[in-house]
Amino acid sequence: MRIEISLPEQVLRLINDADQIVCEYTISTSANGAGELSGSFCTPRGRHIVRAKIGEGQPLNTVFVRRRPTGEIYTPELSLQYPGRDWILTRILWLSGCEVGANRLGEVDTMRRYIYIHGTPDEVPLGVPGSHGCVRMRNADLCELFDIVATGTVVEIFSELLPVGKVL
Repeated sequence: MRIEISLPEQVLRLINDADQIVCEYTISTSANGAGELSGSFCTPRGRHIVRAKIGEGQPLNTVFVRRRPTGEIYTPELSLQYPGRDWILTRILWLSGCEVGANRLGEVDTMRRYIYIHGTPDEVPLGVPGSHGCVRMRNADLCELFDIVATGTVVEIFSELLPVGKVL
């Protein structure tokens, strides 16, 4: 299994070893576009892996801060109490770059930038860029993906259109 993320399509695909799409989800990546530099708030491109899976067994809409559940469950009312907060909900797939100098180590390190695939409030639009660098997903979709993938799963993030089921 591997994950392919297409920035222009705003789509995440789970691809099996026979190069077939297992699942496809609409996502939202960075409003600032693609980029690897620390502090850019861009979505990093290239080859990554799922370094850690966080939140197993937590209820839908669990709020995470610094990768830890706060004990809160997201509601629109809670959102009004914290305007402008970047909500990280339900589960976290923490990414780590694999390409030294491109998305690993130094000023381009995906893991040190805390780039995740994570849940987002239902009212947040998907299918258009809007995150601060992470990959946002619907909470139910994220739970499904989280249960399928393992730590170490390859995640390729592309800034160009891909043929469906492209062999990497």
